[in-house]
Amino acid sequence: MLLIPAIDLRGGQCVRLLQGRFDAETVYAQDPLTVLGQYLALGARRIHVVDLDGARDGSQGNRGAIRKIADRAGRDAIQAGGGVRTRQVAEELFALGVARVVVGSVAVTQPDEVASWIHEFGPERVVLAFDVRLDEGGTPRLATHGWERQTQTSLWDAVERYLPAGLRHVLCTDVAKDGALSGPNLDLYQQCVHRFPSIAWQASGGVSAAADLHSLAATGAAAVISGRALLEGRLTAQEIEPFLPAA
Repeated sequence: MLLIPAIDLRGGQCVRLLQGRFDAETVYAQDPLTVLGQYLALGARRIHVVDLDGARDGSQGNRGAIRKIADRAGRDAIQAGGGVRTRQVAEELFALGVARVVVGSVAVTQPDEVASWIHEFGPERVVLAFDVRLDEGGTPRLATHGWERQTQTSLWDAVERYLPAGLRHVLCTDVAKDGALSGPNLDLYQQCVHRFPSIAWQASGGVSAAADLHSLAATGAAAVISGRALLEGRLTAQEIEPFLPAA
């Protein structure tokens, strides 16, 4: 399992939100390159970048920061999302040096269109980001538009829809766990891998300690996204070494 550090951008700064709430923001660095340098020094070779302004309203005000991150980290290192709602935006991110685009809301609302992107760009260059909240019966239901809109579409139906298009990469976030440092939803990712073993699942939300990384690896997840735990020094270089490319 690969550890992918996260940089969330809002107004050009590196921030974290609690459970996707824009009124619960913590600023970790005014210059995201400072955080990137820390991640690269730890040995990270793939970085997850989220344009929170884009996710919320479709604006692309963090383009300059994304370009700088891609230039410094290398053209094969960055997967970036937030506001990727048209083919043009995806193409523009590729032009900035992004290796993979992460597609969220429109993967739910315009599945035929996004399936065509997988065909056009290739399954290795498109990550579908499905953010979920569990309903009373424990079924993961998708949330969209920066988690501000809740749908009745299940995660399982959403993934099934894309299998004929050659879907390979899915990033799944349990919204209730995001930024909370309360531990990941291991049962969710076990179900993901069991139901769709051909998908390279990226787990996101809740990582607080090295034990969480080992537990997630045991689920069969291909990768884990971590932001706050790394930013706050809760994971040491020695602890994350087994989950980095050189391991």
